[in-house]
Amino acid sequence: MARKAALFLSIVMALACLNIRVQVSAEDTEAIPIHGARFNGGMRRMQEFKDSLIRRDLASDISPSPAPTVPPPQGKSGSKVYYVTSYGADPSGKSDSTDAILKAISDAYNGPRLGNLIEGITNLGGAQIHLEGGNYLISKPLQLPAAGAGNLMIHGGTLTASDNFPTDGYLIDLSAATSSSSANKEEKNKTSINNSQQLASGSSYNYEYITLKDLMLDSNFRGGAIQVINSLRTSIDNCYIVHFSTNGILVQSGHETYIRNSFLGQHITAGGDPGERNFSGTAINLMGNDNAVTDVVIFSAAVGIMVSGPANTFSGVHCYNKATGFGGTGIYLKLPGLTQTRIVNSYMDYTSIVAEDPAQLHISSSFFLGDAFILLKSINGVANGVNIVDNMFSGSDKGVEIVQLDESKGPFKQIDQVVVHRNNVRGMNLRATVGRGSMQSNGSSWTVDFSSLLLFPNLISHVQYSLITSDSSFPNHALRNVSANRVVIESDKASAGSVFVTVNQGGTN
Repeated sequence: MARKAALFLSIVMALACLNIRVQVSAEDTEAIPIHGARFNGGMRRMQEFKDSLIRRDLASDISPSPAPTVPPPQGKSGSKVYYVTSYGADPSGKSDSTDAILKAISDAYNGPRLGNLIEGITNLGGAQIHLEGGNYLISKPLQLPAAGAGNLMIHGGTLTASDNFPTDGYLIDLSAATSSSSANKEEKNKTSINNSQQLASGSSYNYEYITLKDLMLDSNFRGGAIQVINSLRTSIDNCYIVHFSTNGILVQSGHETYIRNSFLGQHITAGGDPGERNFSGTAINLMGNDNAVTDVVIFSAAVGIMVSGPANTFSGVHCYNKATGFGGTGIYLKLPGLTQTRIVNSYMDYTSIVAEDPAQLHISSSFFLGDAFILLKSINGVANGVNIVDNMFSGSDKGVEIVQLDESKGPFKQIDQVVVHRNNVRGMNLRATVGRGSMQSNGSSWTVDFSSLLLFPNLISHVQYSLITSDSSFPNHALRNVSANRVVIESDKASAGSVFVTVNQGGTN
């Protein structure tokens, strides 16, 4: 009996295979004039029977799917991702989540480690404090338990200061736990390094490779958002920082804090705010060297970026914080004689750049809108190694100069390698250190006045000129005077001629 059943099954399978071949042929040849309908009906029934056998056979071989596994508790079993809700943090922002988030940070700090980064900095192995897209109310700064750790990320959510958050604190505070958070004390001691921090970490730096990413930080007009003290290779990426009263981001000492793809504003506005005159605070305060700000928008603050450390670079920065006409500044370079700053491909929108005693300052390929200008401010009378080239200036025809001097504390006396040139201007007054002019006259003296063009008063360090005359006799001529930025050329006899002059102020007076 079993043999007959097996034979029957073999016949059925053979017919099924035949059906496949015939069906393909039938699909390729549509016209079967006499028996087509009856033939196709039989083939369809045989195909259905074959499919039922195949489904039955597959069902006997497939085992039930395993039940989904529940992930282990965060921070256990070697995991380096610490979800703050598993510590009791409230993602709705209704209750205080400070202690829960600090516990997650503490577990990450004390979790699995992978040797060291720079000497004295423990490698936390890429541990993550995951905010899970929630909004968390914070009543005190979030700090690591102690200095001396690195390779940690905090990301993916919103932190909001509560109404009792300290007014001199920062939502995320990357300073050693023993350091003071007083903004006034930081300003007075900006170049000092806390000895207790160094001893606690065993390193000259507090932290290394800390990443703050994909965060919204609302300081609720009570202090600042991020403080980075004496740390190495810190990354602040894709952050939206608002409602600060002191600094949005403060970087003090250390090296290589990179701030990128972020938005900062004391008040949430898109320009033309009726309260703009009252904007206060500083969006980014760089009190150290070797930092970079790239692709960042600063939409409200009294000062966009305050810089008091050398060797920093800014690219793709758009400042439309408090307008210069209201007393605001876009970028303030407050390091007389040691600027060493590069500002490129940026957009100063109604707000200006101020540089005290600029030395090795480069500003290029940037756009200045709404009478925004560059102010060089004399503190000790030094301007050395300054390039302001290839920028665009657009104003309102009010006679505002694109580059200005503030010599209220004394004139610039040490001027060397200063180039202000190749800037294009519309609705503002051009200023430069290089000028070209000409004059046609019938006489023995030609004066070409550059006083309305040249940046520095009474300073021409180099002159080239040529005299073209149609007289049959060739007159003797010479450069006679360059005072008050006026070039005077005289000849020994009257001639009908034209003088062409090029001057430069870039050298030392």
